[in-house]
Amino acid sequence: MIRSRFAAALMCSAATLLAASVAAQTPAPTPTPRTAAKPQARAPQLEPRAMELLRAMSASLTGAKSMAFTAVATYESPSSVGPSLAYATSSEVLLQRPDRLRVVTLGDGPASEFSYDGKTITAFAPAENLVAVAPAPPTLDAMLKQAFDSAAIYFPFADIVGSDPYQALTEGLGKAFYVGQSKVVGGTTTEMVAIASDQVFMQIWIGADDKLPRKMRAVFRGDPLQLRHQVELSNWKLDPVIAAEAFAAVNAANARKIAFAAPKPPAAAKKAGKPVAAKAP
Repeated sequence: MIRSRFAAALMCSAATLLAASVAAQTPAPTPTPRTAAKPQARAPQLEPRAMELLRAMSASLTGAKSMAFTAVATYESPSSVGPSLAYATSSEVLLQRPDRLRVVTLGDGPASEFSYDGKTITAFAPAENLVAVAPAPPTLDAMLKQAFDSAAIYFPFADIVGSDPYQALTEGLGKAFYVGQSKVVGGTTTEMVAIASDQVFMQIWIGADDKLPRKMRAVFRGDPLQLRHQVELSNWKLDPVIAAEAFAAVNAANARKIAFAAPKPPAAAKKAGKPVAAKAP
């Protein structure tokens, strides 16, 4: 599950920073001779209506051979004054099953273009004129996993563009319940569903008529800062006619090639003599 890998990486980083900041002022706990009893696993509490809505949403997504939508993601980052800062990105997404994806992203940071044509992954930074290219597996699911594992590339809408959104969202669920209707999100009536696992708590707004996801909001349980991650999905087009060349990385043809790999941490980049991005306030 893509969000599980993202959560693991995010939590590991956040936990390490938090541990370093409090280690000097927190005394070591006194060991106790007694071993605490392990809590008994609870049976999942999954409301039928919530699960039916998730299943209907998945069917609407997988029933389309191609789709286009806009994803506006908002994510939080710690600040030096306490409350978190919020950053946003806007991505134009074009997908064709089972092996085509294009994501053009703008927002509070460098622009990027990501394309997958069934054989190759191309990540292009137009402002810096840099491109990273790697051979890719023949399916969207395998490609998304490879992009994350090898280069830390993650899309906040990854769970809904795979071959089985229902499985991706419900794997390991401990609780799912229906919240109610909203007439505010997405300019239409939506049904609100909340889901929780050992890793994440998520609220999803699903179109009452078209059963398409309109908004997803998540908090990862292992995050000591409880930062919120949100993506709003709009401008849906199902089964549009897409030209074959739409997934070709034409703009990156003359860019300087770099390795398709995860960016180095600031300390490692500085040691290697590479410029380090300025820290957020």
